[in-house]
Amino acid sequence: MFEQLIIILLISPLVGFLINGLFGKWLKGNEKLSGTIGALAVLVSLICSIIAFVKVQGGTTLPNPDEDGIIYKWISSEILGKSFDFNIAFHVDALTTVMLLVITGVGFLIHVYSIGYMHGDEGYTRYFAYLNLFVFAMLILVLGNNYLMMFVGWEGVGLCSYLLIGFWYEKQSATDAGKKAFIVNRIGDFGFLLGMFTLFAVFGSLDFTTIFSEAEANSAVQVFGVNAIVLATLLLFVGAIGKSAQIPLYVWLPDAMEGPTPVSALIHAATMVTAGVYMIARSAVLYNIAETGAVVAWIGVLTALFAAIIALKQNDIKRILAYSTVSQLGYMFVGVGVGAYASGIFHLVTHAFFKGLMFLTAGSVMHAMANELDIRKMGGLRNKLPITHATFLVGALAIAGAPFLSGFWSKDEILHSAWGSSKAIYIIGLITAFLTAFYMFRLIFVTFYGKSRVEPEVASHLHESPAVMWLPLAILAVPSALIGLLLGVGGHNSWFHHFTEKVAGFKGEHGEALGSAIPFMIISSIVGLLGIAFAWTRYKNRVPSDEPTNALQKLVANKFYIDEIYNTFIVQPIKNASHFLLWKLFDTGIIDGIVNSVAAIIRVLGGTLRRLQTGLVQVYIASMVVGIVFFLAYYLFFAN
Repeated sequence: MFEQLIIILLISPLVGFLINGLFGKWLKGNEKLSGTIGALAVLVSLICSIIAFVKVQGGTTLPNPDEDGIIYKWISSEILGKSFDFNIAFHVDALTTVMLLVITGVGFLIHVYSIGYMHGDEGYTRYFAYLNLFVFAMLILVLGNNYLMMFVGWEGVGLCSYLLIGFWYEKQSATDAGKKAFIVNRIGDFGFLLGMFTLFAVFGSLDFTTIFSEAEANSAVQVFGVNAIVLATLLLFVGAIGKSAQIPLYVWLPDAMEGPTPVSALIHAATMVTAGVYMIARSAVLYNIAETGAVVAWIGVLTALFAAIIALKQNDIKRILAYSTVSQLGYMFVGVGVGAYASGIFHLVTHAFFKGLMFLTAGSVMHAMANELDIRKMGGLRNKLPITHATFLVGALAIAGAPFLSGFWSKDEILHSAWGSSKAIYIIGLITAFLTAFYMFRLIFVTFYGKSRVEPEVASHLHESPAVMWLPLAILAVPSALIGLLLGVGGHNSWFHHFTEKVAGFKGEHGEALGSAIPFMIISSIVGLLGIAFAWTRYKNRVPSDEPTNALQKLVANKFYIDEIYNTFIVQPIKNASHFLLWKLFDTGIIDGIVNSVAAIIRVLGGTLRRLQTGLVQVYIASMVVGIVFFLAYYLFFAN
């Protein structure tokens, strides 16, 4: 029964995708029906996820101890006399159900919001088809019991991100952003593939249970003269760097803002970018053995700080939130990197709610502002958009770590754990927390407070979003504020930690014996409140200037010129080399040369033989006679 439930949970978004995808032509004239089908498909998955969560909490898992959990055998083969199987099979435990609730819960609200937000768009049914496919791919990623099935979902969300970021393909910037996301993720995925190959070469399997048990039994196994588990975990982490937008592969995520705003909420909050954090948490056994968590934590904390600094000088409402996502993902990697896997996943959960909320509220602002993105052209919106303002404020307070809101609990746990691992990581994380509070409330004060700077023609039409848009905001605001209280009270001894402690590699995680968390909670609260206060003093009556006033501000405003550096030293040289080697030399010279030469030879032969086709019977009879004479001459004089 449990297995059938999981199959329904997985297949439901696929059915929604097929209906909207195959019958979109007939649904095009009925937006509400198309949107309702897409939302209901995810609602079914959400209901199944809740049931699965309750069952796992009661002790049910998949596979059961007496079952193998295999749905069917996907690949069965033999290499060098050794047989192996790749199966379609599910692995459902506490970590899986947490991810399922996040994906389907936040995903459902985004689908409902999209019904209103995408109203009137030419690609309405196509949009919901892509959105359902995205959820389906993410469910495959978290439900699989092996790395190959995870990789199928991993590539699926990569494909869907390309389709959704470039959804408005008439815009050059949208298509460029979609290609950028796809290509940058392929770089990370290459590392993920090499990590999978390393694990298979050593253990002869890609199943989680088999690899984890054999790795614990033989942790010193070597490949290419180095520890195989160390190599595999680092290569897998390269994949996580790409998918979860960490240094140096974070550059695709800010440009992903070119897609519809609900897409940004789905990608940045509940699905794609969390895949890397989930993968490391799922592979906790390997990272504990390899002791490569320090690399993960340092990349995470440096990314968190770097992205927070860039966010300080951005004026695009969605890009500020995008760099905030990059920064918060860095916190999650700090958590799993220092061994506090439950804390990292806890922050993933809280971030999904408050960041999903903030992206959707940004969409509500854009809806009212005729798609304006520049916060310098806003101001004084709190009276015109009261629900949007209130819900955005809840999300901003949560991410800033305001006492007792969701981000306060999860971020504090990570910083507490980081203190026991590396004082330097803790200090950098604390500085980042201050910057986060500052830039988020810079956004709040400039957008919603002060004098209105809205263009007169836009100001005359300012209004709150329709109920189908503001209801999801109101619903998301509740967990954004309270989910930390429900899950995080008690710190490393909280209900959430006890629930996840049976996940392989989680139990005995770092941070359980660090002492009282209260001093850390007080320090992080003070730091967050100072960031809010500093933003108030600077921006309560001040608008960000149009131009940076010094070299440092210009450097930050231009995102440290990282995109320009990549374009100059990586992208353009590769494009130039490919134009010469692949286009002019190989493609045009060799491939086209061979094809054109064959065509030329056939054309010459055809032209010659065509002259023999005169249409005169006498000529054909003479040809036959000549042929017979040559045939007889050959056999009479040359054949033995």
